[in-house]
Amino acid sequence: MDKSQPENLKNAGLKSTLPRLKILGLFESGQERHMSAEDVYKLLLSTGDDVGLATVYRVLTQFEHAGLLVRHNFEGGKSVFELNEGKHHDHIVCLQCGHVEEFYDTTIESRQKKVAAELGFEVHDHSLHIYADCTKTKCPHKPRNV
Repeated sequence: MDKSQPENLKNAGLKSTLPRLKILGLFESGQERHMSAEDVYKLLLSTGDDVGLATVYRVLTQFEHAGLLVRHNFEGGKSVFELNEGKHHDHIVCLQCGHVEEFYDTTIESRQKKVAAELGFEVHDHSLHIYADCTKTKCPHKPRNV
């Protein structure tokens, strides 16, 4: 368990309970960056942790409200959460399996600002989600549960 976890929870105004520490640990470990509540629940079960699905949903919502996690609602899939690291990035989502990859492209960022300025806007925030199919003949990621 990361020693900074209790401090992160305290700074977010949350008490350090075992379920909160375990769930935050899953996101901080970096194994999977984007997880649904069901993904978190399955990971906890696989490690022998006795945390109910309702608790997982509640903790994820608390983390989102506290600014520790960011929730994304990508088309055709469940809500997924990622650790809020304060850095802007965009997402590409596989339509076959729901796998999410992050990317940052300075050319895209620059072009968006230029288009906005040409149309008389100043960009304060934006979100770019690209929906695509994995380029392999068979999707190499886990299948989507639809």
